[in-house]
Amino acid sequence: MLSARERDEVRQRLLHLAREDPAIAGAALTGSHAAGRADRWSDIDLVLGVDGPPAAAMQTWTRRLYGDFGAVHHWDLPSGPAVYRVYLLPGGLEVDIAFTPASAFGPRGRTWRTVFGQARGVEPDAPPDADELAGRAWHSALHAWTCIQRQRWWQAEYWIGALRGQVLALACRRLGHPTGYAKGAHLLPPELTAPLEATLVRALDGAELTRALRAATTAFAEELPRTDPALAARLHPVLTELSTAEL
Repeated sequence: MLSARERDEVRQRLLHLAREDPAIAGAALTGSHAAGRADRWSDIDLVLGVDGPPAAAMQTWTRRLYGDFGAVHHWDLPSGPAVYRVYLLPGGLEVDIAFTPASAFGPRGRTWRTVFGQARGVEPDAPPDADELAGRAWHSALHAWTCIQRQRWWQAEYWIGALRGQVLALACRRLGHPTGYAKGAHLLPPELTAPLEATLVRALDGAELTRALRAATTAFAEELPRTDPALAARLHPVLTELSTAEL
């Protein structure tokens, strides 16, 4: 794995290339480096504001990442006007570069540090809708229960994990922490996270999966009233049935 020094050298090389590229109107750091929380395991997160078609700049930069930095793979994650191209470099270094039109170059999240260029006052990304998180939670609970009945153990384990993730996201949203990818889970108080330890699946059999699902459903039923008491009351009969149903 690359050292922090080697990673920082890669970041500086990328920023130098951005300054020298006439198609790049601005560059910014995001993620842990922008927030001053980087450690030796942090990856590189950049946003590039592009003059002209972002697709052309993406092609140019992808050639550079493979030719000059030895990238071994990449994939794309569209987000609003931007496309995040995620590169894997030798040594296990991840480089996330968001290519966005110069007119949309500006902070949309909590972490942003302009390196050069003019950041615009763009509309920040809204936190996930609590109603959607709750809907995904009961959806996951129902599918986990169905998979247990069908003896699809791996699929049941997947849905129990998805339910746990939605409970964490609901709690993070309520307390003002990042919701995606459990990034704010470590900031939650122990009294909220300790009960979720019982949702971890320890064996792929019906009895264990049923136990874990009951724990996850109970955790959801306890978290939801803190955000939406009315919805919690409407869901209570179904969640109670799920948490007491036998295999």
